[in-house]
Amino acid sequence: MLTMLVLTLSTAMARETYPINEGWQFFFKSENDSEHARIISLPHSWNNNPLAGKDFEETTGIYLNELYIPSEWSQKRLFLHFHGAQSVANLFVNGYHMGEHRGGGTAFTFEITDHVRLGTTNLIQVVVSNNYRTDVLPVSTDINLYGGLYREVELLVTDRTAISPLYYGSEGVLVYPTEVSQEAVKGEVEVHLLTEAETDAMLRLDILNEQQKVVYTRSQRIRGNEAKSLRIPFGFEQPKLWSPEEPNRYRVEVSLLGRHADDLVRFETGFRAITVDEQTGWLAINGQTQRVRGVVLHHDNAMGGMPTTSDYEQDLHLVRDLGATAVRSAVMPHGKSFYDLCDREGLLVWMDLPLQRAPFLGDIDYFSTPMFEENAQQQMREIVMQHMNHPSVTMWGIYSRLIPRGDGLIDFIKSINTEVHRIDPSRPTVACSDQDGLINFITDLIVWHQEVGWQRGTTDDVAIWRDQLKENWSHLRSAISYGGEGFLGMRRLGLQRSKGSSWVSERQQAQFHEEYCRQLAADSLFWGIWIENMFEYGSARRVYSLNGQGLVTLNRREKKDAYYLYRALWNKEQPTVHLVDRRYRLRSDEQQSFTVYSSVGEPTLLINDDTVAMHAYAPCQYRSDTVLLQGSVQVRVSADTWGDVVNLQIGSLLRPRTRLGLPQTTSPQTKD
Repeated sequence: MLTMLVLTLSTAMARETYPINEGWQFFFKSENDSEHARIISLPHSWNNNPLAGKDFEETTGIYLNELYIPSEWSQKRLFLHFHGAQSVANLFVNGYHMGEHRGGGTAFTFEITDHVRLGTTNLIQVVVSNNYRTDVLPVSTDINLYGGLYREVELLVTDRTAISPLYYGSEGVLVYPTEVSQEAVKGEVEVHLLTEAETDAMLRLDILNEQQKVVYTRSQRIRGNEAKSLRIPFGFEQPKLWSPEEPNRYRVEVSLLGRHADDLVRFETGFRAITVDEQTGWLAINGQTQRVRGVVLHHDNAMGGMPTTSDYEQDLHLVRDLGATAVRSAVMPHGKSFYDLCDREGLLVWMDLPLQRAPFLGDIDYFSTPMFEENAQQQMREIVMQHMNHPSVTMWGIYSRLIPRGDGLIDFIKSINTEVHRIDPSRPTVACSDQDGLINFITDLIVWHQEVGWQRGTTDDVAIWRDQLKENWSHLRSAISYGGEGFLGMRRLGLQRSKGSSWVSERQQAQFHEEYCRQLAADSLFWGIWIENMFEYGSARRVYSLNGQGLVTLNRREKKDAYYLYRALWNKEQPTVHLVDRRYRLRSDEQQSFTVYSSVGEPTLLINDDTVAMHAYAPCQYRSDTVLLQGSVQVRVSADTWGDVVNLQIGSLLRPRTRLGLPQTTSPQTKD
C-alpha cells in the first residue's frame, strides 16, 4: 500500500501551501515495479555519497505518493510546486501526464486541477532522470548531478482566479525598479494572473518597510479573463536602500479579493542601483564602489547534493568569517532559502546559467541544435524570473570557460546576453573566460580564469599576464578567478606531487595562493577577486571522486591553510594569527623555516624558548629564517594578544621510508 497523505480542511481560505515531503516511495526504473520500494522523505537523491566514485549512478528513479483531496475543494485550483528535481522530471497524476521539466537548478510548477479526484486518494508519480543528455544543460560539468527530488515539494491551493504560480516557476510577481536613488524609488510590479470569464476582483499592491509601515499602496480592478498579466507603477520617497553594509529590505504584498478570487503573495525585496564605475571599471552599489572579494560555491557537502537551509546558514557563516563579500552560485542556482539568507546578510551574488565547460578534453560544451538552444533559453528565463526579486543577486553569469569553436556559439551567447538584458535591464551580465577573442566582448563584465604557475609556468607569470592585460585590454571591466587543489595529509607522509599526479598537498595549494595574493591582491585593475572554491565538492569524474580546490573540506570540518590567508587579508573585524603547515608534525628534514599569516602585524616566533626572526613577505604574510632543529620542538607564534602553537617531531625519530612501506627514491643513472 502507498503511504497516504491526508489533507483535512473544510475550506481553504486564500492561498494555502502544504509541504509534501513525507510518505514517498522510491524505486529505480530498472527494478520494474514498486514491490521493493524504499520509504523516503524529501529532499532525496539516489546518490547521497559524494565520494562514491564508480558507484555514482546516472539513472532513472520513480517517486510515488498519494494525496487525499477533500471534496470541499471543488471550486479550487491545485498545483504541485517542485523546488528542484535533478535533472529531468515528468509528473503523472492518476496516470495523466502533467508535464516535463528539463533542468536541475530551478523550480517548476504544474497545475493538476483537472485530473484530481475529489473526496478520495490520488496517485502522484514523478519520474526523474539524471542521465546525460545533449539537450539539457549543463552538458559539460565537473560537479555531480546527483539525481532525484533533491529539494522540497509543495501542494498549492488557490481560488479559481489567482496570482499565477506557473510563470516560469516564479511567484508570479516581479519587481522592476526603474529609478533608485537616496531621494526616491520608482518602478513597476508585474503581476501574472490566472483568470476566468466571470472574474470581478480587486488587485491590491502594498509595499511595507521593515517597521511594517505601508510606504506605497495601489488598487486596480480586474474584470473578465483578458488580464493575464499587468504592470502596476509604484514609487515612494526617502527609501532605505539595500547595500552590503545596510541590507535594508521591504515587503511586497499583492492580493486579490473578489468572487472566487481570494489570493495573497508576499515576499521581501530590496532596492539598490547597480552600476559600473566608468573610471575604475569597478562595481558600484548606490554609487559606492565595491572591491569584490568573492568565493565560488558549488552544491553539495558530505551528505550529497541536498543542502538544507541550516546547511546554507553554516556555509554562509564560514563565508562571512573568511571576510568574503560575494558568492558565485557556480553552474546553476542554489535553493531559494540560500538567496533569502544572502539578502539578509548583504552578500553580493553572481548567479550562473548552466552554460559552461568542465576541464575535460573530451567534453563538448555547446550543441548547435534547436533542443539545446531551447533548453538554454528556458533555463535562463527560469533563473532570471525566479531570482530577480532578490536584491543580493547582483549579476547574471552567461557562460563559463567555453571554447569558441564550431558554428553559432558566439551568436548564441549574444542572443542569451541580449535576452537577459531585455528581461532585466537593472543588472550587469558577467562571464568567466580562459580564452582569447570575441567571446570576451559580449557581457558587461569579464572574469578571467587564471592558473599559470599551477600546471604550467611559474606563479610569477601571473604578473606578466596582468601587465599585458593592463597595457592592451585595460578598457575591459576585468576581475580574476583562480584556485588550486590541496589535500590534507599529504605532507605528513613526506609525499610531494609528481608530474601527472592527481594529489597535491595542502602546502602547495597555500603557496599558489600566497604568490597570487602577493601579485594581485592590491591591484586596482580588477574589480574583484574570486577564489575557486570555498568548499571541496564531489566529482565522480575525477580519480578520487573529489574536487579538492576548496579552502574548506567537503565535510566543513577542516579549514585549510589558504583559508587563513584570505581570513587575514579580508576579515578586518576578527584577528588572524595562523602558523602555516601545522598539520605536518612529523618532519625528516632538520632544516626548517616557518610561514605565518597575521592580520595584526608582525608576529613573534618562538621555537622552544628561542626567538627566531621573521620578515614581512607580502601583506599579512611573514616568513622566518631557516633554522636547524631536531627532536621534539614546540613552535609558538604571537602577535598582539593572539597566537598559535604546534608541537613537532623532527629528525631521528622518524622511521626510514622503506619501513613505511614506501619505495626508496634513487637517482637516475646518467651517461658519461
